[in-house]
Amino acid sequence: MLPQEIIRKKRNRQTLTSDEIAGFINGITDGTIMDAQAAALTMAIFLNGLNADETVALTMAMRDSGDVLNWQEFDAPIVDKHSSGGVGDKVSLMLAPLLAACGVYVPMISGRGLGHTGGTLDKFDSIPGYQTMPDNDLFRRTVKEAGCAIIGQTGNLAPADKKIYAIRDVCGTVESVELITASILSKKLAAGLEYLVMDLKCGNGAFMDNLENARQLAHSIVKVANGAGTRTSALITDMNQVLGHTVGNALEMAEAVDFLKGQKIDSRLREITLALCAELLVNAQQAASENEARAKLQTAWDSGRALEHFARMVTLLGGPADFCDRPTHYLAKAAIIRPVYAQHAGYVNAMQTRDIGLSLIKLKGGRVRSDQKLDYATGFTEFCQIGDYLDSNKPVAIIHAQNESDFEQAAADLQAAISLNETKPTTTAPVIEKITA
Repeated sequence: MLPQEIIRKKRNRQTLTSDEIAGFINGITDGTIMDAQAAALTMAIFLNGLNADETVALTMAMRDSGDVLNWQEFDAPIVDKHSSGGVGDKVSLMLAPLLAACGVYVPMISGRGLGHTGGTLDKFDSIPGYQTMPDNDLFRRTVKEAGCAIIGQTGNLAPADKKIYAIRDVCGTVESVELITASILSKKLAAGLEYLVMDLKCGNGAFMDNLENARQLAHSIVKVANGAGTRTSALITDMNQVLGHTVGNALEMAEAVDFLKGQKIDSRLREITLALCAELLVNAQQAASENEARAKLQTAWDSGRALEHFARMVTLLGGPADFCDRPTHYLAKAAIIRPVYAQHAGYVNAMQTRDIGLSLIKLKGGRVRSDQKLDYATGFTEFCQIGDYLDSNKPVAIIHAQNESDFEQAAADLQAAISLNETKPTTTAPVIEKITA
């Protein structure tokens, strides 16, 4: 069928066949379909939607537009997790080695920062020598020997998604639930996963800022992924405050190493990490219940095995062999490290989490342009949490900046982002709900 007829069909709210969708995606990949035609179809989808079968067909066609990894020779389940993005979200850094220490393989293909949210790859780029874009042989060897490998999307992994996303980004169709679903899952399914858990952030620091929209996307991803043959569930988690004590690439990496060592554990970060890990172990039949899964994870953590898997991954991918022994020796440090205090005392009642993420971008810890070189040293540590009492002894955070001007700007940003009250607020659970097939 002609591309314009497929566009016309969806424009008229008719159902596309799997062959029509596959043919269109093949045309986008090989260049026989023009960007204008791809943009027209994405707008038709944005306005009129896709049904479940169409979304599965779109996801599979985008997955099959490039390489699809195969792990058949591996002797344990292949699992992964995907986060929709947040501020201070460093869960992947601990989740992968914790799961590897429990006997499953985690070939995690991650992304860089997007908008106000931090990127897992940017955090690993803060480690000198670490290869976030290894060839497939090194990727597979690292997964085999370390149990996990966290890298970036290779050039021929779901290439149709790269083209379609670039078109959506400039044509006002990013927010389509069906297109988001296909974009996320095409990459994850191309990685050859058997089991997936989605960490869907909800709140003022997330792309989905209300529960209804978060549920809609969670249900879509779970339904489509299971329809495509990958057992998937989702946890909707709170992103109305910074996750953990730190924001910033090297600073979050240091917090992750401390976490794996059992030092300075943030309770919300711990709960979300263990909940996601447990969900994957149960789904992959490596534990009979959540309680059994959590017990296995705690043993892997307390024994130091998770830290060993992390250290092995770092070394195999080119990082320092003693990185976990002395991370502060290798991670970049800012010129100015100084606390900022609230303008008056009180309990932290709320925070504008998105604005905190934007403040990191002003410190050059996030991107304004896609080709921008990041400053890995900048950011915030000892960040306050909702319910904390701030006064002259307890700061909002410690700012890591490269000059006085940047420090003053960040201090003003953080003071404006924090709301204080005379009474201590009721805190909410970090995991809001679970979505299953």
